[in-house]
Amino acid sequence: MGNRSEQQSPEQLSPAPEPVAELPQLPWRVPLDPAPWWAWALFVIPFIAIPALNSWLWMGARDILAVFLLTIIGASVVRIAGGVVLYRVMLTPTALKARTSMLIRSLPWQDVDKIEVGDDNVVLTRDKDENEINGIPTDRTAEVAAVMEALRRQAAGRPARRATPRPGIGALLVLLYLVLSIGAFLLRWHLV
Repeated sequence: MGNRSEQQSPEQLSPAPEPVAELPQLPWRVPLDPAPWWAWALFVIPFIAIPALNSWLWMGARDILAVFLLTIIGASVVRIAGGVVLYRVMLTPTALKARTSMLIRSLPWQDVDKIEVGDDNVVLTRDKDENEINGIPTDRTAEVAAVMEALRRQAAGRPARRATPRPGIGALLVLLYLVLSIGAFLLRWHLV
C-alpha cells in the first residue's frame, strides 16, 4: 500500500463499480500476482551470501568497513525484496490491512472517500491522501474494488478504529539478517 505512482494519470482510473451484493467470507485476502522468482532469490540470497562473505574477510580496519558496507547493502536488498515477497492485503469489516516490507498498516473504511480502479490497481482516496493497492490481476480489479466499496458503505456511520502502523515479519527478518551477517564476522574472528 503506497502513494499513487507518478506514472498513473487520473484519466487511466475509473470510479469503483457498484458494490457486490454478497461479500466473500471476511477477512478476505485480496488476490495479488505472485512474487516473481527473482524477488524470492533476492530475498533469500543475502541471508546466505553476506554472512559467508563477512566470515571470510581478513581482520583490519578496511575489512571492518567492508563488513559494514556489505551488511548495509544486504539489509537494503532484504527490505526491498521482502516488500515484494511479503506484500499482502486483507479486507476486514472495519479496515483494509496491508503488510508491506516492514510494516503492517491499517486503513479504516470510514477514512476512504473514493475508490478508483486502474489496470492492475485500486486507489483509495481521502482528501489529498491516496493509497494504491498494486499487483491485482487485471481481470480481478473490478471485483476487488466492488468488495471494497461494499465494505466502505457498510462501515459508514460506525465509529472508526484507527491503528498506528506496527512492525511486521519483515522487520524481524531484517533484524535476523543483521544478527547473522555481523555475528558471522564476530564469531569467525573470535571477537565475542
